[in-house]
Amino acid sequence: MKAEYQVTVYTQDMAYAGTKDDVYITLVGKRGSSQHGKLGRNKFFFHRGDVSIDHMSHTYLGELLLIHLEKRGLVIKDSWLPAKVEVRSSNGKLYVFPIYHWLKGNKKHFFREGAGLFLSHVLCCPHLAPSALYCSVLLRWAVYKEGTPLCMKANTLMSLPLDDPQEMTVLFLLCRLAKLGLKALSRCIDKWNSMSDIEKLFVLSDYVMKHWREDAFFGYQFLNGVNPMMIRRCKTLPSKFPVPSNMIFGKSWLTLRTEMKKGNIYLSDYNILDGVETNTINGRKQFLAAPLVLFHKNKYNEMMPIAIQLKQKPGKDNPIFFPTDSEYDWLLAKTYVKSADFNLHELNFHLLRTHLLAEVFAVSLQRNLPRVHPVFKLLIRHTRYTLQINFLARNLLISKIGTVTLYTASGGKGILTLLDRSVSSMTYRSLCIPDDIADRGLEDVPNFYYRDDGKGVWFGLCSSPRFVHDILSFYYKNDGMVQNDAELQNWIQEIFENGFLRRSETGIPQKFTTVAELVKFVTMVMFTCSAQHAAVNTGQYDLYGWMPNGPSTMQEPPPTQKGKADEASFLSTLPDVQTTVNIMATVWLLSMEFVEDHFIEDFPNHKVTVFQRELKKLSKEIQKRNRDLELPYTYLDPKLVENSVAI
Repeated sequence: MKAEYQVTVYTQDMAYAGTKDDVYITLVGKRGSSQHGKLGRNKFFFHRGDVSIDHMSHTYLGELLLIHLEKRGLVIKDSWLPAKVEVRSSNGKLYVFPIYHWLKGNKKHFFREGAGLFLSHVLCCPHLAPSALYCSVLLRWAVYKEGTPLCMKANTLMSLPLDDPQEMTVLFLLCRLAKLGLKALSRCIDKWNSMSDIEKLFVLSDYVMKHWREDAFFGYQFLNGVNPMMIRRCKTLPSKFPVPSNMIFGKSWLTLRTEMKKGNIYLSDYNILDGVETNTINGRKQFLAAPLVLFHKNKYNEMMPIAIQLKQKPGKDNPIFFPTDSEYDWLLAKTYVKSADFNLHELNFHLLRTHLLAEVFAVSLQRNLPRVHPVFKLLIRHTRYTLQINFLARNLLISKIGTVTLYTASGGKGILTLLDRSVSSMTYRSLCIPDDIADRGLEDVPNFYYRDDGKGVWFGLCSSPRFVHDILSFYYKNDGMVQNDAELQNWIQEIFENGFLRRSETGIPQKFTTVAELVKFVTMVMFTCSAQHAAVNTGQYDLYGWMPNGPSTMQEPPPTQKGKADEASFLSTLPDVQTTVNIMATVWLLSMEFVEDHFIEDFPNHKVTVFQRELKKLSKEIQKRNRDLELPYTYLDPKLVENSVAI
């Protein structure tokens, strides 16, 4: 029985998406395969944004499962970016094959029909070769540094499966532009002579510059700054931090003991930094504290610092600083804390827990799940540009000549030590914001906008009836379907092995046994790559652009006694001019702020629309709240959150 097939090819509407090469297609159905037919017979090449329609006549192929695309031409380096292929059979049924993938050279590419078919559905077709089930590009794992999550094997940027190589060139230009205004100072290794000299560099909002000395703003940043991940409720004071339990807070006559019982005392402990080997910058040994900071939530619901110890081991040469100390003793102690926070934030909570994990998710996704798999469809937007960005980070930030290596206290060997310790301390619960907030005892802390907005995004994704739950429940009708999905199980196994280095103590699943487990894990991946990255990335220039609020290093050791600090000694402790401008250029770049239709069924597309509507509602609620805040918290406004770690 003869059948007619109308084939419509959509080329992405973006730069360099078209091709001059000949394109051939084969239709694969349950009853056999068509001949290899040339597309676009009436055109010389496929332009960007093209919609090309062809007709093919062949014996009835049954239900269509795959298409085979091949690009041939003399210009073998000519790439093509098709968006999707639609095939309508003579009986009126429409089959959609999402692609959104660069086709390079003269290679064969197979794409499964987009109705979310699992491998078991396709294997029922006996004439298919196994090679036809996967994308033609097989990514490989590589070890960047022992003790850190594995990355994709790539020697050059262009060897990656680029989604859009031209945008990467823009990134390089931005990196240079960021430094242009500071070029005159980029080689100056002098110390700062005055605070007014530093002020001349800062060109953004002056809020941080005006308020950075204030205790209330110092404490505020532990809740709503770029690193809201360190503070936790303190129920028992550590023995290594011998703050007197009968200490009285100012004129209130409140004691530490009574306030701790009320749940009003909080702690940030940087023990992970203890003993990290520090950098040498411009011939000078640098210093990094491993502080403990105690906070009190006062009657105004402000998180006020009440005690700081700069080293982990108590002793006479390790004084505890209090707000009642001299102005510069207290300011210097807070600045050592902010420098420690900068280093831990950049390497642990920013680099490791968003960028490096996102790369593990992305590589495993593309290695194990076909493009029509429902988990692939959910997550592909959240891995966009991850491989490219991380390749650049390894070469521009943490390589031997990278900015983080050269201009931070933990640069050099310290990076590896800190990353290794951070991997060891990373748990599944700490990556899931509801669990992390509960574990840190922060459920009822007032004015904690990172928690409020972050949980709003999380529960919008996860809870029933919500987006991820509803989408995955549409495809996985019961737990058995999850257990029997071999592609899905291979995906999570690779993540466990290559991202969490087979450490079962992290709590990361090694396999999925229920739909609920899958929903939570996919939600964590989406949240990590989008909202969590936005929370620890977007505000970097806002807060670190004013260098004294987050020095990348300190040039003098932590003070061993009180009463010695003044403005001159404070300035001599801060990073030199060259270090300051290079870090400013980097955080400026990192803080800078395409539609792909992977789902083709009505139900998931409806859920996408509903979820987008709910995000708009959450965004409006956040904007309404922010109108009444002296310092608006915008980093988790869905309107401003990128889908992936794309910058």
